Amino acid sequence: MPGLVGKKIGMTQVFREDGTVVPVTLIKAGPNFVVYRRTKEKDGYEAVALGFEEAKRANRPMMGIFKKAGLPPLKKIVEFRVDDSSQFEPGQRIDVDILKEGEKVDVTGWEKGRGFQGVVKRHGFAGGPRSHGSKFHRIPGSVGATTDPGRVWKGKKLPGRMGNERVTIKNLEVVKVDREQGIVAVKGGVPGARNSWVIIRKKG
Repeated sequence: MPGLVGKKIGMTQVFREDGTVVPVTLIKAGPNFVVYRRTKEKDGYEAVALGFEEAKRANRPMMGIFKKAGLPPLKKIVEFRVDDSSQFEPGQRIDVDILKEGEKVDVTGWEKGRGFQGVVKRHGFAGGPRSHGSKFHRIPGSVGATTDPGRVWKGKKLPGRMGNERVTIKNLEVVKVDREQGIVAVKGGVPGARNSWVIIRKKG
């Protein structure tokens, strides 16, 4: 199984048998359901789409897909590439026990959005003097747009949108798996706010 779709619950800590404390992120990731498959003959690649968390409604095209799979509407659907999608059937339930304690996983989340920020917060610029006579406090300064090249170079560090980017943290250890509640505890932090979507991918 390639992975799971879930929601970040938050952080806590667990005690190992030897008494050491481990900081963990709790992820609600079960159950997932197979919504549809992609095949090389029909779509050009092999993949399986997993859905998570029941929704109140969906648009008509998606309702047709859910009905075909015998599933209720689901909120989040993610495709996972696989070598052979024929081993999965639409409507199949997948629980968190596909993950084992001690194995490594990659977790993808979306950073907290911080809105439109200036260069001091966004890029760590030092800024200018804070004295009354200074007219240079938190502005970017010169951006080098003289006669040549007559434009601003691409990639220049300037104010702009900060956060809300997709980030993957690799090689996180699975510390605990609770099948009954559908919760996975992974060691360390995971990008995103509470209740934000995350994708767990198994190594290999």
